[in-house]
Amino acid sequence: MISVNDFKTGLTIEVDNGIWQVVDFQHVKPGKGAAFVRSKLRNLRNGSIQEKTFRAGEKVNRAHIENRKMQYLYASGDVHAFMDTSTYEQIELQTNQIEHELKFLKENMEVFIMTYQSETIGLELPNNVELTVTETEPGIKGDTASGGTKPATVETGLIVQVPFFVNEGDVLVISTSDGKYVSRG
Repeated sequence: MISVNDFKTGLTIEVDNGIWQVVDFQHVKPGKGAAFVRSKLRNLRNGSIQEKTFRAGEKVNRAHIENRKMQYLYASGDVHAFMDTSTYEQIELQTNQIEHELKFLKENMEVFIMTYQSETIGLELPNNVELTVTETEPGIKGDTASGGTKPATVETGLIVQVPFFVNEGDVLVISTSDGKYVSRG
């Protein structure tokens, strides 16, 4: 059990028969009435975000999530295979479990598979990934002064807004949290 007064960003808890990760929290002490903790929680099973208010000092169960380093092997229809690099054990995840993450995932990439009491609940990507541009319009000389952007499609099919100087074949660093261009690789 953990007190809501000890919330930290990234903490995983069990609330209402779900596994939640604390995305944001705020301790509130109103002038009148009892103190409380306002939190924003992300459901680790389906990715939905929910705001929840707890009374100050309320206890919740802590969810112990195990992260295993695994390598993405291949996709076969709606099934995606991952292999533990130390034990060579393989697991499969359905497309609907990792829909957001597929935009950044390429073969042989190492990720962390999150498990809770032997239930696989998803995967955790690195903060940034390097992806190659497969399609974009050529930049026009002299267009860089305005600081504008153009769409570029990367090898996973993700469309990213990039500066005009980016060309096909360039390797880009993309943020996995918001899918935005960070820099050239």
